Amino acid sequence: MPRAIGFLVYPGFQLLDATGPIAAFEIAARFSPGAYSLHFLSLRGEPTPSSSGLVIQTQALKDAPPFDTLIVSGGDGVRVPASCPETLAFVRAAGREARRVASVCSGAYVLAEAGLLDGKRATTHWSRTKDFQRRYPNIRLEPDRIWIQDGKMWSSAGITAGIDLSLALIGADEGEAIARRTAQQLVVYHHRPGGQSQHSALIDLRSGRFDALLSWARQNLAEPLSVEQLADRAAMSPRNFARLFVQETGVTPAKAIERLRVEAARALLDSQPLQVEDVALETGFGDPERMRRAFVRAFGQPPQALRRAAKAG
Repeated sequence: MPRAIGFLVYPGFQLLDATGPIAAFEIAARFSPGAYSLHFLSLRGEPTPSSSGLVIQTQALKDAPPFDTLIVSGGDGVRVPASCPETLAFVRAAGREARRVASVCSGAYVLAEAGLLDGKRATTHWSRTKDFQRRYPNIRLEPDRIWIQDGKMWSSAGITAGIDLSLALIGADEGEAIARRTAQQLVVYHHRPGGQSQHSALIDLRSGRFDALLSWARQNLAEPLSVEQLADRAAMSPRNFARLFVQETGVTPAKAIERLRVEAARALLDSQPLQVEDVALETGFGDPERMRRAFVRAFGQPPQALRRAAKAG
């Protein structure tokens, strides 16, 4: 019997939060016939407009079949389902009866209001982090994750991360070969580690004047990358370089290099079977203790703890 996958939408949902996972499961069912049946849900079963204006035909929650998996979409309209007693009752019932419940982006607010994430690890779009943490202090939010599994509850970051989540669900159901073929058909990565950063430090540090220098630094993290070396690369005096760098990026050169190294080290820890000592050398930290202190500053946890969490996710 096909696994019934329910996609919960509402007026103002983010289109790709829904259609990305829908496409992933639809394509997986081509490669594994009979694996899935897809159901599009809204409170009343009316044609439901996304934030872009495109409309999805849906069935009412009261008419929904039993589900293997429920996926709640995110979007600017999420406050409506997150405060709707009927919707929350439906989601709570899915939490009891379905094998899995998942959220994409701000869909995590619906799971949180339903009480399904209390005491659990979860993630959401990086722009929602502060508000989500303030509203739900009992949820162990990990804002730097692309997706997280905690028991039967799954959550993902924004927009395209819903595809990463869906590929992980498909891999758990049908095996990695089907997930890989699905990813190839979608022309996306088969597996971006759940712990990969939601956005790049290079984007955060972008200044115009020093973009090329920072890109070069990321490709040469094993170098010392001292202020003197960076200033020479920028054809400036060290003092003038340091002053202008802070003015342009908002951080010191040393802090910027540390952020690039931490980002690269975390990606290696998540995706490569390397020892912590090797990662520290490859990313320019030099020794594991220096890397450990940088990780605690950046993430509040040492490298080993984040590696364990990524494997668990």
